[in-house]
Amino acid sequence: MAHVVSPPNVGHADAAIAVARSLEDVEVGDRIVRHTLATRLMHWLVGTSFILSFLTGMPIWTPIFGWMAALFGGLQVCRWLHPFLGVLFSVGLLWMAASWWSQMVMSGRDMEWLSPAYFAKYLRFESTDPETGKYNGGQKALFWIALLGGVALFLSGLVLWFPGVFPQALREVSWILHDVAFIAFFLLIIGHVYLAIADPGTFESMVDGTVSKPWARLHHPRWYRDVTGEQRK
Repeated sequence: MAHVVSPPNVGHADAAIAVARSLEDVEVGDRIVRHTLATRLMHWLVGTSFILSFLTGMPIWTPIFGWMAALFGGLQVCRWLHPFLGVLFSVGLLWMAASWWSQMVMSGRDMEWLSPAYFAKYLRFESTDPETGKYNGGQKALFWIALLGGVALFLSGLVLWFPGVFPQALREVSWILHDVAFIAFFLLIIGHVYLAIADPGTFESMVDGTVSKPWARLHHPRWYRDVTGEQRK
């Protein structure tokens, strides 16, 4: 890990943001660079493309949300645009998988996050494991669930995009799978956004790429020690 010294007359925050364009896991004054620009673009591509896919898909799904079609120029536009947005979403997920696959391997300690009781402690800031690295068990689980849901959305969406190519039974199964997967993914996104906003400093890491040292020490102690070289107390 590296320590970056701010140039004269340049604040730590500005220097850290500049470094975050191409580097991560480095210390810049009182800030730590967590995400590069490429990582942040990948994250926002996945999130934005899903939201747009959701908005164009809802009026197709049921007339109750037909008013949403007006946002894009009508129902026919939604029918045309939705599958292409789905492809863009899938490209974002592939990028995400390629970027984070090796960092999201679940350890035995990470599996504890699958317990509702443990997650409840986390929400009360009572369960930070001193060996939590750059990504905790909850974030890793979110990654794998999102990847699995994305695959389900892509495969079922492909069948629905070209219905004449596939048998009726497969089309019917794909309708159900697509509906279940998008509802689950939507709830996942809502929870993800809530946690990012509710915890000061988390959302900012996906905007400018940096976090404060106290934030890193609290939420990801082992990662903080790895970056700063500080010994565990």
